[in-house]
Amino acid sequence: MTDYNITIKSNERKGVLNDITEVIISLGINISYTHLYIEKSNLGVINLELEHVDDIDSLIKDLKKIPDVKSVELHGSQSDIYGKRIIIVGGGAQVSQVALGAITEADRHNIRGERISIDTIPLVGEHNLAEAIEAISRLPRVSALVLAGSLMGGKITEAVKKVKKDNDLIVICLNMPGSVTQHADLIITDPIQAGVIAVMSIADTAVFDISRLGNNIKY
Repeated sequence: MTDYNITIKSNERKGVLNDITEVIISLGINISYTHLYIEKSNLGVINLELEHVDDIDSLIKDLKKIPDVKSVELHGSQSDIYGKRIIIVGGGAQVSQVALGAITEADRHNIRGERISIDTIPLVGEHNLAEAIEAISRLPRVSALVLAGSLMGGKITEAVKKVKKDNDLIVICLNMPGSVTQHADLIITDPIQAGVIAVMSIADTAVFDISRLGNNIKY
């Protein structure tokens, strides 16, 4: 058994997705992630992350039997290709410095076999930041969130509380005014160091366990 990623192109018709999922379920396979979109040629494209696949060849064969399916492509799992994911949100200057530390540290670990990817989004405004943080619950492979700003509270704090409750997520923030610091696992003054620690906290190749520090520790 192993995990796979497949891309299916099919006619854009009602009921095709149901036909595809019925085949997958009949083989005892779990769908852990899906992404659907329409190509310019009006073909539907479905990207699926699959778990517990016994016989990938049988699955592809059965999927190709569906009349509306045009092609089935097999890929490695996104977790194997892009691995764990760190999201950095906040003001542009702070985000860029956190990213500098995170990318530099991720490079050290990825050379040794890790796959850690860094995503950034410079944003201003309480509503925009809260919306971006809440959306993390809908993103795959996110292991850590870094809050890089000068002042965060209110709706942002509520969004952080929600994603921590719903996900197994490490939250690191810069030392700043606002209630968000009360809900971070670690508070770090230096943004570059925050990026470094974010990577170390999720890397299997790092001898570092953030849970041993306790909550709301400041550096």
